[in-house]
Amino acid sequence: MFRSLLMAGWILVLVTSTRAAERPNFVLIMADDLAVHDLGCYGQKLIRTPQIDRLASEGTRFTQVYAGASVCAPSRSVLMTGLHTGHTRVRGNHSRTGGIIGETGEQGRVPLRDEDLTIAEVLKQSGYATGIAGKWGLGEPGSTGIPNRQGFDNWLGYLNQDKAANYFPDALWKNQEQLKLPGNADGKQQQYSHDLFTEFALNFIQQHKSDPFFLYVAYTIPHVDHQVPDLGPYAAQTWPGKAREYAAMITRMDADVGRIATLVDKLGLADNTLILFCSDNGGPAPFQDVFQSNGQLRGHKGQLYEGGLRIPTLARWPGHIPSGRVSSTPWYLADIFPTLVELSGSPIPAKLDGVSVLPTLQGKELPISDRFLYWEQTSNKFQQAVRWKTWKAIRTGLRGPVELYDLAQDPTESKNIAKSQPQVVLAVEDFLKSARTDSAEWPISDSAD
Repeated sequence: MFRSLLMAGWILVLVTSTRAAERPNFVLIMADDLAVHDLGCYGQKLIRTPQIDRLASEGTRFTQVYAGASVCAPSRSVLMTGLHTGHTRVRGNHSRTGGIIGETGEQGRVPLRDEDLTIAEVLKQSGYATGIAGKWGLGEPGSTGIPNRQGFDNWLGYLNQDKAANYFPDALWKNQEQLKLPGNADGKQQQYSHDLFTEFALNFIQQHKSDPFFLYVAYTIPHVDHQVPDLGPYAAQTWPGKAREYAAMITRMDADVGRIATLVDKLGLADNTLILFCSDNGGPAPFQDVFQSNGQLRGHKGQLYEGGLRIPTLARWPGHIPSGRVSSTPWYLADIFPTLVELSGSPIPAKLDGVSVLPTLQGKELPISDRFLYWEQTSNKFQQAVRWKTWKAIRTGLRGPVELYDLAQDPTESKNIAKSQPQVVLAVEDFLKSARTDSAEWPISDSAD
């Protein structure tokens, strides 16, 4: 009897281990305010990004991937929940009606709640080790929104977006306690937060190399303030302002993305690890004249035109994702949740706005989807935006006129063709009638301007 039980136990362990080995690991690396043309593989000529360019050559580069929002917190909320900005909890950096007080004393931060389901929670329940380093932005200290209450086992970083603008902080959050950084006390600048996030990521991969894991590296580069320990290859440049710092930050991040990928390869995990790299929103392009960061795209961070939403996105998974491929299929950050959950073997939760783009990752170039991608923005004037097939529509106010652009013919969104395409405008307006639900934190009236 004992021997039978022992054998049954070993079989269970063997089956469990086999299943774990079959499930891929996920490394999701997100830059902060990185513009779509800030990387060499997207045409950048002055900023050196050889490691990310290598990932692009070993995997697939996507040219029409969109952020969840044009600013930080809501885009990260879309990523975590798989819900677009008309449904996700956090729809702006600050609430219009209240919220809670943030670490820096500002009013209006809105945390995720216990009832909000995150990708980390689903993967953790599926047996994945979950870790995050970097910028969170979805919960203040002691709130329901901190990473450890939203599915992450371990984390190191900034809770508050404003705090994340300082790359030499005197403390970071390590799980639910503050980690003091004595090297930055009294104005010293000896411990660069970005470097600490990379070390966390490397250690996490080492610790969980035998487990299925989900690692989210939410780098703060190249968001302002533009601080970097050294200017690297750009020290002799005479670019205006802090353009040298901006370039040096991106190149430093590039090297660390390379370190993460190299460790995955060294540990023999490459064939079982999906590495995704993206940005959180379109670039503010502070040095557009120098680097042409947004290229010819209209707008920038904080706007719903392409320059505020289009993001660089790469995926590498040898043997599963084609190498050296460029895909123009449109998708957005809400799609990462269902895609990774499908790959984990777990059921995809119902009522997500995102859909699995696994076929697109695997190289099956699909016709442009008939689904609507949706965004809304509550800062200044309330705006909505829709991507449908090759059409891009923007509306200011709940009853304002619709601007319409055909991105296939007009990628710079320079010619509003709403008057010549009334049927498309009607289809967009019909979709917008049910695209969103009301939010107590971001209320919108019929007369919203």
